[in-house]
Amino acid sequence: MRLIECVPNFSEGRDPAVIEAIVGELAGVEGVQVLDVDPGQATNRTVVTVVGEPAAVEEAAFRAIERAAELIDMSHHQGEHPRMGATDVCPFVPLEDVTMDDCVAVARRLGERVGSELGIPVYLYGAAARDPERESLSVVRRGEYEGLADRDDPPDFGPSFHPRAGATAIGARPFLIAYNLNLSTGEKRIATAIAGALRESGRPRRDEDGQIIRDAGGQPEREPGRFKECQGVGWYIEEYGRAQVSLNLTDFRVTSLADVFDAAGEEAARLGVRVTGSELVGLVPKAALLAAGDHYLARQGQTAGVPESQRIHAAVLGLGLGELGPFRPEDKVIEYRYERAGRELVELSVQGFADELSTRSPAPGGGSVAALAGALSAALSSMVAALTHGRRGFEDRTSEMERVGIEAQQLKDWFLQAVDRDAAAFSALMAASRLPTGTPAEQAHRTDVQAAAQLEATLVPLEVLQRCPAAIDLAAAAATGNPNALSDAGAAAACALAAAEAASLNVLINLSEVSDPERREQIRADHEAALLLCREKGGQVLATVGRALTDT
Repeated sequence: MRLIECVPNFSEGRDPAVIEAIVGELAGVEGVQVLDVDPGQATNRTVVTVVGEPAAVEEAAFRAIERAAELIDMSHHQGEHPRMGATDVCPFVPLEDVTMDDCVAVARRLGERVGSELGIPVYLYGAAARDPERESLSVVRRGEYEGLADRDDPPDFGPSFHPRAGATAIGARPFLIAYNLNLSTGEKRIATAIAGALRESGRPRRDEDGQIIRDAGGQPEREPGRFKECQGVGWYIEEYGRAQVSLNLTDFRVTSLADVFDAAGEEAARLGVRVTGSELVGLVPKAALLAAGDHYLARQGQTAGVPESQRIHAAVLGLGLGELGPFRPEDKVIEYRYERAGRELVELSVQGFADELSTRSPAPGGGSVAALAGALSAALSSMVAALTHGRRGFEDRTSEMERVGIEAQQLKDWFLQAVDRDAAAFSALMAASRLPTGTPAEQAHRTDVQAAAQLEATLVPLEVLQRCPAAIDLAAAAATGNPNALSDAGAAAACALAAAEAASLNVLINLSEVSDPERREQIRADHEAALLLCREKGGQVLATVGRALTDT
């Protein structure tokens, strides 16, 4: 599926009726899902996150911009956040099967339409900017709404000024994390000083008397900040009764949440205050929180080879994300928001899954069970690694057990996804068989759909089978760990071998119906190679574990 994200920021955070009306325009377009609505009283700004097919999101953004221009009068707007328009900024972000160039095309089409049909000035920014100087949003928004009428640089589209709606920045960019750090003070100047120390643009250089140092042209010299891809300001938030450092991390892989949080703590300590916690505005990529969780686990001497939920929890605790209110990862992590569908089976309890499996319905069946067995194998290997990691007497195995735990967790999650993928593939095959055949066109359509569904029903168990050697390898590595868990490592190998055998049977029962002879023979060869490897590896691990347990 082609997915694009749009994160429009509207200059209204206090009137629920206005916010609801604007969000309603976004939600009213078929194929668009509103993931998050985050209003701020002090900033008088609402950040909305939507995802969907590119064309649908583009249309939804236009309707929301149009509605915001009708309902928000910028000539009366007041708020802590820099702003220049009713729809202040409207970025597009590639998510799945969409490139940055695709997002640039969407941004430019939308900008032209907003300028011509709504008469609102549009400045292109980020990857969509035509002028390199406008890649930075802070440059585009310089002077804010109040300075629009006197700007001497024309917008990319539309008139130079719209008295009511102001101007809108429309662009394309990587995922941006809006991240606020909470301080144990109400002094805005302290927050501003910390922001200057952290952000890439830094702060003015000062002499020993505190005076700004200027160059020959009279411009302030600047002292670079600590982090690239980091923008920031300091402000006072009345509703919290404290100052905050408000940051935009424009590439979290360059500058991470944990690095910024820890550095802010150092800068705050120099000024006699503390960073008491932090908050995320809008949604956050899962990878950003996992990296923070791994950072804090490592500092505590703990392994990152634990379930994803525990790594996320470590990030929440380490970053103090629950200070101002409950932090619910299922609501704030973007992948959790749009990946909730398609996980019906793995969300069941063990009792529920077994009950569903035992009914007359053919799905879930052996393919899903094969994937589940693979997940159980990887989970056991991770458990043994965790029981070895950091234990006295096993110091020489810590690095290896860290690797085993992390890889086993990743493999476990892949197998769990395959549980539902296998059931969905079979359901799609059954649905294809029920398509109408009343006309030659309908017959041809059903033939094509059936062929694609049959291939998918064969490939999912093949992929499960092909990942079983990796599960057996992890079990073998786990067997070199804590001897008190040797039987668990053996059980991991046995589960992986069972997963391989069960997946093999599901490949074979579907393979004969694959219509493409060349593809059928390639699948057969891949299947035989993977099964032979699993039997060889699995047998070796089980024999080794069995001998060791017998000798004891």
